[in-house]
Formats: sequence, structure tokens, C-alpha cells
Amino acid sequence: MYQTLLTVHSLVRWISLALLVYMIIRAYSGWLTSGKFTGGDSSIRKWTITSLHLQFIIGILLYFISPITTYFIGHFSETVGTRSIRFFGMEHVIMMLAAIVIATIGSARSKHQVEDRLKFKTLAIWLTISLILIVAAMPWPFSQAISRPWFRLF
Repeated sequence: MYQTLLTVHSLVRWISLALLVYMIIRAYSGWLTSGKFTGGDSSIRKWTITSLHLQFIIGILLYFISPITTYFIGHFSETVGTRSIRFFGMEHVIMMLAAIVIATIGSARSKHQVEDRLKFKTLAIWLTISLILIVAAMPWPFSQAISRPWFRLF
């Protein structure tokens, strides 16, 4: 089960990132050109937030069955000083939670805006902050202590 969830988590991240980047591009475009916020924009916003929530749920499930985080929790005082273990045991989950909360707040606030330009502006700002946190909290293959592959397969 662990390997399957890890693979799904790896694949869903790219879907979530693609949707997030696309929505940010649409948001900046609509904001800067005073575009009309269409039903398509609303759908992409919903799918983006849904994919982020799905990714977070998969991540939480992984958190409780991962050997790395289990070891981190069981040996907190010893492992908190080890970057590679602390990253997955604490930093990754906290930053991703913050990113999801920020994206969700931005999505909700944009729905309450009356003007289309303000809907786009709200999404652009909040989703950009969320994306920055997500990119900072991802275990990239080129990272020193926390390197992970681009794609995990079954």
C-alpha cells in the first residue's frame, strides 16, 4: 500500500502543479487585461483546488504509514537535527498544509468578489504564494539531502 500511495502521490503532484500554474497564468492574464471571469475559469479554479486537496489527503495518508515519518515521530529528539528526516517528518507537511490553506482561502475569497478583475487578482496573488510554498517544499531530484526522483512508478 505504501508504494502505491507514494506512486499516486508522485503522479498527482504533476497534475496539481499543471492545474495550479495554468490557473495562475489565467488569473494574471485576466487581471492584467481586465478579462471576463468565465465558467471555464471557475471550473479550472475548482479542479485546481480539488486536486490540491486530493494531493494533501494522499500525503497525510502517506505521512502515517511512511517509514521515514514513523521513525521521525518515534525518535523526534534524535532526528529533528537530521535534515533529510526532518524535511519529511515536519517541514514538507507543514509547508504543504500552509500552501493548501492559502490556495483554498484565495479560491474562496475570489468567489466573493463582484468584479471579474478582482476575482482574477485575488486568485493571482493567493495562488502565486501557494505555488511558491509548494515549490519550496517539494523534494526535487537536485536537492542535496532530500533528493527524490521526478516520477515514481509502481
